[in-house]
Amino acid sequence: MREGEPCEIVPGMYGVRLALPFALDHVNIWLFAERDGWSMVDAGLADERTRERWRELRGGLLADRPIERVVVTHNHPDHMGLAGWLCAETGAELWTSRTEWLFARLLAQDVSDEWIAAGRRFDHRAGLDEEAIEERAGRGNLYRRRVVPPPASFRRVRDGDRLRLGDIDWQVVVGRGHAPEMLCLFDPAANVLIAGDQVLPRISPNVSVWPSQPEADPLSEFLGSLARFRELPEDCLVLPSHGRPFRGLHTRIDQLVAHHEERLAATLEACTAPATVAEVMPRLFDRTLDGHQLQFALGESLAHLNCLVE
Repeated sequence: MREGEPCEIVPGMYGVRLALPFALDHVNIWLFAERDGWSMVDAGLADERTRERWRELRGGLLADRPIERVVVTHNHPDHMGLAGWLCAETGAELWTSRTEWLFARLLAQDVSDEWIAAGRRFDHRAGLDEEAIEERAGRGNLYRRRVVPPPASFRRVRDGDRLRLGDIDWQVVVGRGHAPEMLCLFDPAANVLIAGDQVLPRISPNVSVWPSQPEADPLSEFLGSLARFRELPEDCLVLPSHGRPFRGLHTRIDQLVAHHEERLAATLEACTAPATVAEVMPRLFDRTLDGHQLQFALGESLAHLNCLVE
Protein backbone atom coordinates (compact mmCIF):
# COMPACT_ATOMS: atom_id res chain seq x y z
CA MET A 1 0.00 0.00 0.00
CA ARG A 2 1.16 3.54 -0.80
CA GLU A 3 0.47 6.43 1.55
CA GLY A 4 -3.09 7.68 1.31
CA GLU A 5 -4.06 5.43 -1.62
CA PRO A 6 -6.85 2.91 -0.94
CA CYS A 7 -5.97 -0.69 -1.77
CA GLU A 8 -8.81 -3.19 -2.06
CA ILE A 9 -8.17 -6.20 0.21
CA VAL A 10 -11.40 -8.10 -0.46
CA PRO A 11 -14.53 -6.78 -2.22
CA GLY A 12 -15.84 -3.78 -0.29
CA MET A 13 -12.85 -3.60 2.10
CA TYR A 14 -9.88 -1.28 1.58
CA GLY A 15 -6.58 -0.71 3.33
CA VAL A 16 -4.93 2.72 3.53
CA ARG A 17 -1.43 3.51 4.79
CA LEU A 18 -1.09 6.76 6.78
CA ALA A 19 2.30 8.32 7.49
CA LEU A 20 3.72 8.74 11.02
CA PRO A 21 6.52 11.17 11.99
CA PHE A 22 8.43 8.50 13.95
CA ALA A 23 10.91 5.70 13.26
CA LEU A 24 7.83 3.51 12.84
CA ASP A 25 6.72 5.59 9.89
CA HIS A 26 3.19 4.43 9.06
CA VAL A 27 -0.04 2.94 10.35
CA ASN A 28 -2.55 0.92 8.34
CA ILE A 29 -6.27 1.64 8.58
CA TRP A 30 -9.18 -0.27 7.07
CA LEU A 31 -12.31 1.03 5.27
CA PHE A 32 -15.57 -0.84 4.70
CA ALA A 33 -18.30 -0.01 2.20
CA GLU A 34 -21.71 -0.29 3.86
CA ARG A 35 -25.07 -0.24 2.11
CA ASP A 36 -25.67 3.44 2.95
CA GLY A 37 -22.31 4.62 4.24
CA TRP A 38 -18.77 3.75 5.30
CA SER A 39 -17.21 2.22 8.40
CA MET A 40 -13.54 2.26 9.28
CA VAL A 41 -11.08 0.66 11.66
CA ASP A 42 -8.64 3.18 13.21
CA ALA A 43 -8.10 6.83 12.41
CA GLY A 44 -4.41 7.74 12.42
CA LEU A 45 -2.44 10.39 14.31
CA ALA A 46 -3.88 13.84 15.04
CA ASP A 47 -1.57 15.87 12.81
CA GLU A 48 -2.20 18.01 9.74
CA ARG A 49 -0.71 15.50 7.30
CA THR A 50 -3.18 12.83 8.39
CA ARG A 51 -6.08 15.29 8.33
CA GLU A 52 -5.19 16.09 4.73
CA ARG A 53 -5.19 12.38 3.82
CA TRP A 54 -8.70 12.09 5.31
CA ARG A 55 -9.87 15.11 3.34
CA GLU A 56 -8.57 13.47 0.16
CA LEU A 57 -10.34 10.21 1.02
CA ARG A 58 -13.60 12.02 1.76
CA GLY A 59 -13.32 13.78 -1.59
CA GLY A 60 -12.44 10.53 -3.36
CA LEU A 61 -13.31 6.96 -2.39
CA LEU A 62 -15.60 8.00 0.48
CA ALA A 63 -17.40 10.80 -1.38
CA ASP A 64 -20.44 8.76 -2.40
CA ARG A 65 -21.64 7.89 1.13
CA PRO A 66 -21.24 9.27 4.66
CA ILE A 67 -18.93 7.88 7.33
CA GLU A 68 -21.19 6.14 9.85
CA ARG A 69 -18.83 4.32 12.24
CA VAL A 70 -15.29 4.78 13.47
CA VAL A 71 -14.06 1.56 15.10
CA VAL A 72 -10.82 2.03 17.06
CA THR A 73 -8.67 -0.94 18.02
CA HIS A 74 -6.95 0.78 20.96
CA ASN A 75 -6.14 4.09 22.59
CA HIS A 76 -2.66 4.80 21.20
CA PRO A 77 -2.40 8.08 19.25
CA ASP A 78 -1.68 6.51 15.86
CA HIS A 79 -5.00 4.64 16.15
CA MET A 80 -7.29 6.85 18.27
CA GLY A 81 -5.70 10.18 17.25
CA LEU A 82 -8.25 11.56 14.79
CA ALA A 83 -11.26 9.47 15.82
CA GLY A 84 -12.75 12.37 17.79
CA TRP A 85 -12.19 14.75 14.86
CA LEU A 86 -13.78 12.37 12.35
CA CYS A 87 -16.79 11.77 14.60
CA ALA A 88 -17.26 15.53 15.07
CA GLU A 89 -16.82 16.25 11.35
CA THR A 90 -19.15 13.52 10.09
CA GLY A 91 -21.53 12.64 12.92
CA ALA A 92 -20.13 9.10 12.95
CA GLU A 93 -20.39 6.94 16.07
CA LEU A 94 -17.27 5.74 17.89
CA TRP A 95 -17.06 1.99 18.55
CA THR A 96 -14.31 0.62 20.79
CA SER A 97 -13.75 -1.32 24.01
CA ARG A 98 -14.63 0.36 27.28
CA THR A 99 -11.08 0.33 28.66
CA GLU A 100 -9.58 1.86 25.51
CA TRP A 101 -12.22 4.62 25.47
CA LEU A 102 -11.62 5.37 29.16
CA PHE A 103 -7.84 5.57 28.73
CA ALA A 104 -8.11 7.80 25.66
CA ARG A 105 -10.75 10.07 27.18
CA LEU A 106 -8.70 10.48 30.38
CA LEU A 107 -5.26 10.95 28.84
CA ALA A 108 -6.46 13.35 26.16
CA GLN A 109 -7.67 15.78 28.83
CA ASP A 110 -5.21 15.35 31.71
CA VAL A 111 -3.36 18.61 32.40
CA SER A 112 -2.89 17.97 36.11
CA ASP A 113 0.31 18.58 38.06
CA GLU A 114 -0.12 15.07 39.45
CA TRP A 115 0.41 13.64 35.95
CA ILE A 116 3.83 15.32 35.71
CA ALA A 117 4.71 14.35 39.29
CA ALA A 118 3.90 10.69 38.63
CA GLY A 119 6.22 10.76 35.62
CA ARG A 120 9.03 12.26 37.67
CA ARG A 121 8.63 9.59 40.40
CA PHE A 122 8.63 6.89 37.73
CA ASP A 123 11.82 8.23 36.12
CA HIS A 124 13.61 8.71 39.45
CA ARG A 125 12.78 5.17 40.47
CA ALA A 126 13.96 3.89 37.08
CA GLY A 127 17.36 5.54 37.61
CA LEU A 128 17.35 8.17 34.87
CA ASP A 129 19.68 11.11 35.39
CA GLU A 130 18.27 14.49 36.41
CA GLU A 131 18.74 16.03 32.99
CA ALA A 132 16.67 13.32 31.32
CA ILE A 133 14.01 13.48 34.03
CA GLU A 134 13.56 17.23 33.66
CA GLU A 135 13.59 17.03 29.85
CA ARG A 136 10.83 14.41 29.93
CA ALA A 137 8.82 16.34 32.52
CA GLY A 138 9.12 19.51 30.43
CA ARG A 139 7.41 17.85 27.49
CA GLY A 140 4.23 17.47 29.53
CA ASN A 141 1.47 15.17 28.36
CA LEU A 142 2.51 14.31 24.81
CA TYR A 143 -0.60 12.18 24.36
CA ARG A 144 -2.77 15.31 24.39
CA ARG A 145 -0.85 16.77 21.44
CA ARG A 146 -1.37 13.69 19.29
CA VAL A 147 -5.03 12.94 19.97
CA VAL A 148 -8.29 14.81 19.53
CA PRO A 149 -10.34 13.91 22.63
CA PRO A 150 -12.68 11.04 21.74
CA PRO A 151 -16.43 11.66 21.89
CA ALA A 152 -18.15 11.79 25.28
CA SER A 153 -20.24 8.76 24.30
CA PHE A 154 -19.37 5.57 22.43
CA ARG A 155 -20.63 2.10 21.51
CA ARG A 156 -18.93 -0.58 23.60
CA VAL A 157 -17.39 -3.60 21.83
CA ARG A 158 -16.57 -6.70 23.91
CA ASP A 159 -14.48 -9.82 23.49
CA GLY A 160 -16.53 -12.44 21.64
CA ASP A 161 -18.90 -9.94 20.02
CA ARG A 162 -19.90 -10.26 16.37
CA LEU A 163 -19.30 -7.03 14.49
CA ARG A 164 -20.65 -6.61 10.98
CA LEU A 165 -18.54 -4.34 8.79
CA GLY A 166 -19.58 -4.14 5.16
CA ASP A 167 -20.80 -7.57 4.17
CA ILE A 168 -18.50 -9.34 6.64
CA ASP A 169 -19.30 -10.71 10.09
CA TRP A 170 -16.20 -10.26 12.25
CA GLN A 171 -15.52 -12.10 15.50
CA VAL A 172 -13.99 -9.81 18.15
CA VAL A 173 -10.84 -11.19 19.80
CA VAL A 174 -9.34 -8.98 22.50
CA GLY A 175 -5.56 -8.69 22.76
CA ARG A 176 -3.77 -7.49 25.88
CA GLY A 177 -0.33 -6.29 26.93
CA HIS A 178 0.44 -3.77 24.20
CA ALA A 179 -2.83 -2.10 25.17
CA PRO A 180 -5.23 -3.08 27.96
CA GLU A 181 -8.23 -4.18 25.83
CA MET A 182 -7.29 -4.02 22.14
CA LEU A 183 -9.87 -5.03 19.57
CA CYS A 184 -8.80 -7.53 16.90
CA LEU A 185 -11.27 -8.83 14.31
CA PHE A 186 -11.41 -12.26 12.65
CA ASP A 187 -13.50 -13.19 9.62
CA PRO A 188 -13.90 -17.00 9.58
CA ALA A 189 -15.46 -17.05 6.12
CA ALA A 190 -12.61 -15.24 4.35
CA ASN A 191 -9.98 -16.38 6.91
CA VAL A 192 -8.78 -12.82 7.56
CA LEU A 193 -7.54 -11.33 10.83
CA ILE A 194 -7.34 -7.58 11.53
CA ALA A 195 -4.60 -7.89 14.15
CA GLY A 196 -4.11 -4.30 15.27
CA ASP A 197 -0.77 -4.09 17.06
CA GLN A 198 -1.12 -7.49 18.75
CA VAL A 199 0.77 -9.45 16.08
CA LEU A 200 3.09 -7.55 13.74
CA PRO A 201 5.12 -9.13 10.92
CA ARG A 202 8.60 -7.69 11.47
CA ILE A 203 8.79 -6.06 14.90
CA SER A 204 7.63 -7.03 18.36
CA PRO A 205 4.75 -4.86 19.61
CA ASN A 206 5.92 -2.57 22.37
CA VAL A 207 4.86 -3.91 25.77
CA SER A 208 5.50 -1.22 28.36
CA VAL A 209 4.93 -0.26 31.97
CA TRP A 210 3.71 3.33 32.38
CA PRO A 211 3.88 5.79 35.29
CA SER A 212 0.16 5.37 35.99
CA GLN A 213 0.74 1.74 37.10
CA PRO A 214 4.45 1.18 37.82
CA GLU A 215 3.96 -2.34 39.25
CA ALA A 216 1.99 -3.63 36.26
CA ASP A 217 2.92 -6.85 34.46
CA PRO A 218 1.78 -6.28 30.86
CA LEU A 219 4.26 -8.78 29.42
CA SER A 220 2.52 -11.69 31.15
CA GLU A 221 -0.78 -10.36 29.82
CA PHE A 222 0.66 -10.09 26.31
CA LEU A 223 2.11 -13.61 26.28
CA GLY A 224 -1.05 -15.03 27.84
CA SER A 225 -3.34 -13.38 25.31
CA LEU A 226 -1.32 -14.77 22.38
CA ALA A 227 -2.78 -18.17 23.29
CA ARG A 228 -6.16 -16.87 22.10
CA PHE A 229 -4.71 -16.16 18.68
CA ARG A 230 -3.24 -19.66 18.37
CA GLU A 231 -6.85 -20.86 18.17
CA LEU A 232 -7.17 -19.07 14.82
CA PRO A 233 -5.99 -20.77 11.59
CA GLU A 234 -2.26 -20.73 10.86
CA ASP A 235 -2.92 -19.79 7.23
CA CYS A 236 -5.25 -16.85 7.86
CA LEU A 237 -4.36 -13.57 6.17
CA VAL A 238 -3.11 -11.26 8.92
CA LEU A 239 -3.72 -7.54 8.39
CA PRO A 240 -1.39 -5.74 10.83
CA SER A 241 -1.47 -2.08 11.80
CA HIS A 242 2.20 -1.73 10.81
CA GLY A 243 3.93 -3.58 7.99
CA ARG A 244 2.53 -5.70 5.20
CA PRO A 245 -0.18 -8.37 5.34
CA PHE A 246 1.21 -11.85 5.89
CA ARG A 247 0.34 -15.50 6.50
CA GLY A 248 1.83 -17.80 9.11
CA LEU A 249 0.11 -16.60 12.30
CA HIS A 250 1.29 -19.43 14.57
CA THR A 251 4.85 -19.18 13.29
CA ARG A 252 4.89 -15.46 14.03
CA ILE A 253 3.45 -16.05 17.52
CA ASP A 254 6.22 -18.59 18.17
CA GLN A 255 8.78 -15.99 17.11
CA LEU A 256 7.29 -13.35 19.43
CA VAL A 257 7.29 -15.73 22.40
CA ALA A 258 10.88 -16.78 21.70
CA HIS A 259 11.90 -13.12 21.41
CA HIS A 260 10.54 -12.32 24.84
CA GLU A 261 12.02 -15.45 26.38
CA GLU A 262 15.43 -14.30 25.12
CA ARG A 263 14.77 -10.82 26.50
CA LEU A 264 13.77 -12.20 29.87
CA ALA A 265 16.99 -14.23 30.03
CA ALA A 266 19.05 -11.16 29.13
CA THR A 267 17.21 -9.12 31.75
CA LEU A 268 17.95 -11.71 34.42
CA GLU A 269 21.63 -11.77 33.46
CA ALA A 270 21.72 -7.99 33.88
CA CYS A 271 20.51 -8.38 37.46
CA THR A 272 23.30 -10.55 38.92
CA ALA A 273 24.05 -7.43 40.97
CA PRO A 274 21.52 -4.74 41.99
CA ALA A 275 20.63 -2.60 38.98
CA THR A 276 18.20 0.14 38.05
CA VAL A 277 15.87 -0.04 35.07
CA ALA A 278 18.12 2.48 33.30
CA GLU A 279 21.12 0.19 33.84
CA VAL A 280 19.26 -2.85 32.53
CA MET A 281 17.88 -1.00 29.49
CA PRO A 282 21.14 -1.00 27.40
CA ARG A 283 21.23 -4.80 27.61
CA LEU A 284 17.90 -4.89 25.78
CA PHE A 285 18.29 -1.79 23.58
CA ASP A 286 21.93 -1.53 22.52
CA ARG A 287 21.58 1.57 20.35
CA THR A 288 21.19 5.32 20.59
CA LEU A 289 17.62 6.23 21.55
CA ASP A 290 15.84 9.48 20.78
CA GLY A 291 13.30 10.90 23.22
CA HIS A 292 10.39 9.09 21.59
CA GLN A 293 12.20 5.74 21.60
CA LEU A 294 13.47 6.21 25.16
CA GLN A 295 10.02 6.13 26.70
CA PHE A 296 9.23 2.82 24.99
CA ALA A 297 12.63 1.28 25.80
CA LEU A 298 12.34 2.29 29.45
CA GLY A 299 8.79 0.99 29.73
CA GLU A 300 9.60 -2.29 28.01
CA SER A 301 12.69 -2.87 30.16
CA LEU A 302 10.55 -2.44 33.26
CA ALA A 303 7.93 -4.76 31.77
CA HIS A 304 10.53 -7.55 31.57
CA LEU A 305 11.70 -6.84 35.11
CA ASN A 306 8.16 -6.85 36.51
CA CYS A 307 7.42 -10.08 34.66
CA LEU A 308 10.43 -11.74 36.28
CA VAL A 309 9.40 -10.43 39.72
CA GLU A 310 5.89 -11.84 39.27
